[in-house]
Amino acid sequence: MTSKLIVPLRERPAEDGSMLRITPESAGWQYVGFEAVKLEAGQSLRRETGENEVCLVLLSGRASVSTSKASWPEIGRRMSVFEKIPPYSVYVPSGDRYELTALTDVELAVCAAPGKGGHEARLIAPEQVGVEKRGSGSMERLVHNILPEREPADSLLVVEVFTPEGHWSSYPPHKHDRDALPDESLLEETYYFRVEPEQGFAVQRVYTDDRSLDETLTVKNGQAVLVPKGYHPVSAPAGYEVYYLNVMAGPVRTWRFCNDPDHEWMLKK
Repeated sequence: MTSKLIVPLRERPAEDGSMLRITPESAGWQYVGFEAVKLEAGQSLRRETGENEVCLVLLSGRASVSTSKASWPEIGRRMSVFEKIPPYSVYVPSGDRYELTALTDVELAVCAAPGKGGHEARLIAPEQVGVEKRGSGSMERLVHNILPEREPADSLLVVEVFTPEGHWSSYPPHKHDRDALPDESLLEETYYFRVEPEQGFAVQRVYTDDRSLDETLTVKNGQAVLVPKGYHPVSAPAGYEVYYLNVMAGPVRTWRFCNDPDHEWMLKK
């Protein structure tokens, strides 16, 4: 039986190319929305942002993007997330609109959270994305900070992570499910997975201290995972590289987490 925390791909894409969609209503929470969209060359996606701000992440392919006040023709460089170069993204505030036209086949992530309309639409070019290696040994992974808290937005935090085969990420296990600043911030989170080769899988644990939530998930290529609370480490099996895009949002736009005390000793080695 499939866990309720796993959001699978649609059997057939929707008319607008939507392959997978998460809303606050479908997830049973308040802040984070996520959608994976695949467009063929020449197809367009047109949306109003409404009450949400949006970060459009070009996972792969090339496209032209416009909003009510700006446009960015012919953006995009990587043809696969596993090229491991930072993506092109576009931030669009609430109360705006956007149109994306695919110049090649495109895989697009639409990341959404409540907005206040306080920022201008802007291009986030690859050279503006913070790149870092995080962790060491079998915990080392590559991180692309697409929309971190130091960059302007109302709610959204967006990051992508590449976990080499046999490695762990989001590790040691950490959580951010309490509004208890400055020690911990309350952030809902989605994980959108890609696996190379695509017949592989990732393993993700989602669990709380009291084990009222305690699941071990086998996640396939193209699936998403909901993290409403608890610790949420990820493992890439031998032979398979794992990519995921994280979207986070909560009442305060800051990432403050607590490690699982049972495993925090690893940081002191």
